[in-house]
Amino acid sequence: MPERNKLSRYAVIFEDLKAGDIMSTRVVEIAADKKIAHAKELMKIKKISGMPVVDENRRLVGIISIEDIIHALEFNTINDPIRRIMSPEVVTLRRDDPLPAVVDKFESYKFGRFPVVDDDGRVCGIITKEDILHGILEKFNLIYIHDQKRTSTLDTEYSSITGEKLNAGQANFHYRIDSGDIDAAGSGAAMLKQFLAGKNFHNDIVRRVGVATYEAETNVVIHSKGQGDIYFYQDEDRFIVRVVDNGVGIEDLDKAMKEGYSTAPDHIRERGFGAGMGIANMKRFADKLVILSEKGAGTQVEMIFYLPTQTWPLI
Repeated sequence: MPERNKLSRYAVIFEDLKAGDIMSTRVVEIAADKKIAHAKELMKIKKISGMPVVDENRRLVGIISIEDIIHALEFNTINDPIRRIMSPEVVTLRRDDPLPAVVDKFESYKFGRFPVVDDDGRVCGIITKEDILHGILEKFNLIYIHDQKRTSTLDTEYSSITGEKLNAGQANFHYRIDSGDIDAAGSGAAMLKQFLAGKNFHNDIVRRVGVATYEAETNVVIHSKGQGDIYFYQDEDRFIVRVVDNGVGIEDLDKAMKEGYSTAPDHIRERGFGAGMGIANMKRFADKLVILSEKGAGTQVEMIFYLPTQTWPLI
């Protein structure tokens, strides 16, 4: 998936996030009166390709990049003050800038990083593309979307977490959920556990996948009033499980997130289902969990389970 499309997709899914939520606060900055040679060594040590330049009050006055260093080396000005070569016109972000505005800056200016400044012009953070693509789900393990205008986010073509293309026909495991048979609820999760156990994966990772998938599957049977599917993808260092349905969607997230809350009817509860722990258990056992839901369009649950070295197939 092209990076631009990936960033734009995240901007839609996580549009309520602010720059302050995803920025890195460990900013490497340098004073304007320091030598360019100093900036060169600092970039080398920190393994970065640019940094904000600040004055004596730590207010942002410019930015210096690896391209500026190369220019200084070419014209033998490496020992000049940074202020002579820095770019004084800096495109910045504010803490409260929403994610779509952040993504727009990356797509419009093609820079590798943007400083985040406070009301006094002091640098309080910095955002790179990696902060968007890799840092966002470190801060938010569960993302839920319930908005009529976002129907386009409900698809099975791309991962909502990694952005990679997921071809349903190439899934390592697939199970069609029979939402009309309450007695069959959990059968897909059991078959997936058997599939993984047959490949000799460690019992812990098999158990976690099984429990989380069971909760997602039973939610489809109990609540969706539609048809569903379980898809499993195996990668080098992770599993991806997707449970999708074309049912009614989740009506009230705030209530659904509360442990013990359930809209299951009495006859379902009498069968031992509908305890209200579904989402809580999915979040507890998965390393990453994203839930996308549209009223009247269905729900898409995506879970990632990372594989530590010791959980690779036993030999």
